This record gives sequence, C-alpha cells and structure tokens, in this order.
Amino acid sequence: MALLRNTTVLLNHHNYDGPFPWAVSSSSSSSSSSCFRVVCVNGSWRNTFPFPIFKSSTKRPPIPNVNSQKHQQPQQEEEDEEYQVLTSIKSNYNDIMILDTAKSRVLLLDSSYNVHSILYKHQKWTNSYWDEFASLPPIIPKGPIAILGLGGGTAAHLMLDLWPELQLEGWEIDQILIDKAREHFALSDLEKHTNAGGILTVHVGDAFSPSINVSGRYAGVIVDLFSNGEVLAQLQEVTTWSNLNNWLMPGGRIMVNCGGTSAPSENVLWMQNSTIKALSIAFPEQISWKKMGKENGANYLALTGPIPDLESWSTMVPEPLSNSVRQWKSCEGELGLN
Repeated sequence: MALLRNTTVLLNHHNYDGPFPWAVSSSSSSSSSSCFRVVCVNGSWRNTFPFPIFKSSTKRPPIPNVNSQKHQQPQQEEEDEEYQVLTSIKSNYNDIMILDTAKSRVLLLDSSYNVHSILYKHQKWTNSYWDEFASLPPIIPKGPIAILGLGGGTAAHLMLDLWPELQLEGWEIDQILIDKAREHFALSDLEKHTNAGGILTVHVGDAFSPSINVSGRYAGVIVDLFSNGEVLAQLQEVTTWSNLNNWLMPGGRIMVNCGGTSAPSENVLWMQNSTIKALSIAFPEQISWKKMGKENGANYLALTGPIPDLESWSTMVPEPLSNSVRQWKSCEGELGLN
C-alpha cells in the first residue's frame, strides 16, 4: 500500500539504525544497492510499480492497486521517503523484490509487483487487511491455525504478538521466498517458541495438492492467495472451498482476503466479487463479509460459519480491531450494498 515514485533516482541510500535487528539492511549476492525515492501516503504504503525509471526513460509503467483492487485511490498528502532494494530475484514462482525504508520493509511479488507483506519498524499495525486476520482466534476453537499464502509473514507476526500461545502453520509454495523472508522479515524468529508456547511452522509446497491430507486438523484457516495481481483462480471455484472445509475441526472457520472488484461503481454488491460468490455457494447461509475503507485498502473479506456475536467479539480483541469487527455482515438476506 505504497505510492512509489519512479521518476527520480537517488545516488545514495541511508541504512536504518533502529531498535529491531530484523530491520538492519543485509546484503546478498542477489541484492541490489540501488536507492530510489518513495512517497508514503499518510504513513501507509500504497502499491504501485517499484521499478526504477532512469533519467533516459520517458515511459511510466502502469499503476496497479494492492492485491487486485480495481478502484482508483484518492489523492492524499504525500511525504518523500527513500528506500533501498534489498533483494531482486526471480524464482520458479515469483519475481521477488524486497524494499527497505526507515519506517518499513515491504515484499513485492510477481509481474504486477503487488505488496504481499509489510512490516513496520515502529508499529505493529499495518492499517490494512492483515490486521483483520488477527481478529480470528477469539471466535474459533482452540487449535492450530493455517495461513495459506504466508509470504513474508505479516499476519503471523501480528497474530503471535497479540496471541503468543497460537500454533500457526504457514503454507507457501516458494522455497526461495521463504528463505528471503527468513533473511529479511525475521520469519525465523517466529519459528521459535514464544514464552507462551506459540510458534509458526512453515510448510513449503502446494496446499491444494491432492497429496495433502490435513482433514479436521485446523481450528482456523486464513487464505491470502494471489497470483499476478489477481486472486488465485482456484478461489473462485466452489470445489476449492468444499475441500478446504474438510481441513476444519468442528466449529472451525475460514477467513479470506477476497481482493477487490472490477465493478466500475463504488456501490457494488458482494455478489460481484467472484470469491465471495463461490464461498456463498460452498457454505450456504454461512458466509459473512465486509469491505474495508479506501484508506485501509478497500479489500473484501469473507468469514465462514454463523455470523459471530459482534459485540461479544469486539470485547475480545484489542483496538483497533474492536471497532473493526462490528462491521461484519451476513450475506444471507443482505443485498451487499457498500
């Protein structure tokens, strides 16, 4: 969620000298030492192409939005900030770029270079959909939680900070991405037990492979899967959700980042989001939804199971989640007008 200016190339960069060890820039054979000018909007990242445009270039690249959101972001007050490219590498699955600024570290993936993970150095909240995932533990049974699309571990960092007893299992298809996340996003720190016994276990592989057998294993499943700037195609298929339902123990729930919508109007129906539509068929009368505000990315989110008691839920989560969880609505009988 960052607006990255590509018209100016800076010749020097400033390494971060702060309190977090993971925030210190490190070098590798695949790292770039280039530094460009970045513009942060209200302290948050808005996603655009980060490719440097050198002075000889006159062509600006297109500007995608965060994780397939199709609306135009409003103009906001801008603040210049420098960033350094820590890693730029191509794997079998991704074009991986990791940026570092004095305030944050950001993971950009695939040809769209959408933001897939972010860690702020002086705050734990991202002011985006990753925060919403941390509201799931109070409304599910005690048990492991799977994160499909682990990326750099943004959701896992926040969840173990708020709920240090959690047993998280992150699924990611790209081993090189996991290696880079361990190097630059302190993912390896999450793979050690907290004082309360919580931990992140990383699974590298295709979570949708027929060979995966985790029937009834998870109390919760978080789904955050994108490819080339779009929600993964399988998430728009009813059979995918029927299969994932088998991963849940009784009373378990799935929370999903459903991306945006291609509808031109702001007053859209939830039915126009293909992922929520598939979910509503797979879980009839058992889907809740919400749309985040523009300032928070405007992502659609979905939750399986009966709609929780929102007032009770709000008392079990910290601010700013206590207000946010009250915004969930049931798809049943709901036209879905924004």
